Amino acid sequence: MITVALAGKPNAGKSTFYTAATMADVDVANYPFTTIDPNRGVSHVRTRCPCLDRDERCGSEHCRDGKRYVPIELLDVAGLVPGAHEGKGLGNQFLDALTNADVILNVVDASGGTNAEGEPVEVGAYDPVEDVHFVEEEMDLWLAGIVDRNWETVQRQSRSPEFDFEEALTDMLTGVGATEHDVMAVLRELEYSTDPATWDDADREELARLLRERTKPIIVVANKADVAPRENVERLEEAAGRVVPCTAEGELALRQASEAGLVDYDPGDEDFEVTGELSDAQREGLDRVREVMTEWGGTGVQGALNEAVYDLLDRITVYPVQNETRWTDGQGNVLPDAFLLPADSTPPDLAYAVHSDIGDGYLHAVDAREGRRIGEGHELSEGDVIKIVSTN
Repeated sequence: MITVALAGKPNAGKSTFYTAATMADVDVANYPFTTIDPNRGVSHVRTRCPCLDRDERCGSEHCRDGKRYVPIELLDVAGLVPGAHEGKGLGNQFLDALTNADVILNVVDASGGTNAEGEPVEVGAYDPVEDVHFVEEEMDLWLAGIVDRNWETVQRQSRSPEFDFEEALTDMLTGVGATEHDVMAVLRELEYSTDPATWDDADREELARLLRERTKPIIVVANKADVAPRENVERLEEAAGRVVPCTAEGELALRQASEAGLVDYDPGDEDFEVTGELSDAQREGLDRVREVMTEWGGTGVQGALNEAVYDLLDRITVYPVQNETRWTDGQGNVLPDAFLLPADSTPPDLAYAVHSDIGDGYLHAVDAREGRRIGEGHELSEGDVIKIVSTN
């Protein structure tokens, strides 16, 4: 399962985002380090379900009238403070928690209502642009510190006749979530010596930065957009490029109202419909949420998750079935499963994603939409429905 991590300074709204996206109970309070141990839960990305191309909806628990929600893991890491890479505010512990994340959402308080340490200040008193590169810089320095601490070991290994520099780096960096492919790709971007004794601090810091960019890409979430001056959000977009305006509190309010039968709302919708009796305070609050949704095209919570997985990680959704005519599994369930695969995936990749035994016994695949056999090298596309034929 793909893991999306929430990171940022205290009081930026990470735990509210997490609660809204998972509907799990977590501590949310207005003081630093409310979250100590990372919260892990299941959230979803949203896409178009293939059942819309059939006469009836699929009936899957993850499909809401053709809106398909595909499970991902969401990780809420405690707030980071300046100097986290040196251990300040338990920073090393919190950065360690990001090791296995596939992508990171840097949740920024776009209102400027919290300072660099995450302490509440008057809205607009702090410049949120200062937080745009904060998480990536702390992660870069943290990774550089890990490389530095292990470099002496690599140098000792280099005295052996069988020493392989790339292999030694791979052994060291797999512990922070890198693969051999990642390490080799990063090294191709560097002009480097295979003699570790010739590397200086700048070389190791560049290695760490490139590795973080490849293995821990980051999107900025401009949270508290409901109270943030519009110019703050626009300046964040100028500074970071990839920014999702967001009101985590608004999303949480909508999900709670939906559960209570007060509104008709699906995560990721651009609007909602009131279906129950609201108090004046509830109506006023939801009207404010609607204003933000109208301005930004939604609350931003689902948008941020979708952008992280579908855009930044470049994933597609593919649906394996056993019956290519009915699009069902062995129990007759229509489109029961959905897999998030890299955009260049092929049918054998899907087979291995379903189960290693299915992959080992792979024979061929059928495009269920077109009812034709497809080759091993066929690149799958978003929304493909595929039957895998295997000996296992």
